[in-house]
Amino acid sequence: MAQVTRTPLAEQAADLLLERIRAGEWSLGSKLPGENTLGPQLGVGRSTIREAIRRLAGQGVLSTRQGAGVFVAALDVAEEWSAALRQADINSVIEARIAIEVEAAALAAERRSPADLRAIRLAADKRDAQRTDMEAHVDVDIAFHRAIVAAAHNPILIDLFDSFTPRSRQAMIDLLRLRDEFGSDVDQHAHTAILDAIADRDGQTASALARKHLLTLKME
Repeated sequence: MAQVTRTPLAEQAADLLLERIRAGEWSLGSKLPGENTLGPQLGVGRSTIREAIRRLAGQGVLSTRQGAGVFVAALDVAEEWSAALRQADINSVIEARIAIEVEAAALAAERRSPADLRAIRLAADKRDAQRTDMEAHVDVDIAFHRAIVAAAHNPILIDLFDSFTPRSRQAMIDLLRLRDEFGSDVDQHAHTAILDAIADRDGQTASALARKHLLTLKME
């Protein structure tokens, strides 16, 4: 039986479960085995199985019934619906990022300390160095933007950013997969330009550049 061999594990586990559903191993409306059975079959832990089930439930393939288990709700993913849902979520995330990060960039330019600026520069360097692994690139990108929000010295903004990070991370990964490219020189330059404006204490330029960059991420 096929086992998960690549990361991200939850996505691979979801793909393998979907393959088995497509192959007819479980019919429409049937109940899936429990996590303790599926985990060893796929070579992953229970938390990974739970995340895989959540992914397939979000795509309308599985349905979780409280106290009863997980059931097959569809025999395949409705691709057009799934893509539209991902695109809508990406745009919602970007709009929320604009609301948080554009103002944070302006405040960071006004309030940043030398230590803040060093932290943003270090995050920018790490972002520049990580252009080969997609998920790692998203992580260093988030760290760069968080350093800017932290430099704004507004505890509410940093709390909003941190609470929003898990959903933002997944949306950015989905975006890069849909675009099938990341880590370009143009993209890195856009981030460096924001850093330079903050270093120059030019809040108007910093916020304008942050807005411009985030708007380029929106899906048409």
